[in-house]
Amino acid sequence: MTTAILILPGLFNSGEGHWQTLWERQLPNARRVQQRNWDSPDRSEWVATLDAAIQEAEAGVLLAAHSLGCALTAWWAAERGGTPHAAKVKGALLAAPPDVERDNFPSFATGFAPMPRNPLPFPAIVAASSNDPWCALPRAQSWAVQWRAQFHDIGPRGHINADSGLANWPQGHGWLAALAGG
Repeated sequence: MTTAILILPGLFNSGEGHWQTLWERQLPNARRVQQRNWDSPDRSEWVATLDAAIQEAEAGVLLAAHSLGCALTAWWAAERGGTPHAAKVKGALLAAPPDVERDNFPSFATGFAPMPRNPLPFPAIVAASSNDPWCALPRAQSWAVQWRAQFHDIGPRGHINADSGLANWPQGHGWLAALAGG
């Protein structure tokens, strides 16, 4: 069976030119985990939705997370990482984790702070930008260390989204393939 790629967008979902949307269209084994409310996310609800998607997967799972999707991944691992179906998660690409602990983080995204700092129970790669307006590079690097994830500074690419000019982001796809073992 093919490893499923679960696309985990952040706040407001990922639009047309976003690498997550392009991957979803290009990769037959990729599908977006659809949250009920992209505009006022509730951590408990988002974690439950991700958990259901992982349980439904027939084989191994890779997580391709962006922004608040990274915080979702960390919270899922903290709350559900010990469940039997958690072993399905073979790895996670965590692109542009936001600093959910910042004073100016949107208050309508409830329950995501503080960011879990426990080691992730699966291999992970954190990709961060040196000029991300939502997270300082040293903060993202600190989380990578605490999560026991590889860390990559991809330079000045903003929030690693459609505005970053990455198109389908071949570098990120390569890291995801490495997590899959190929």
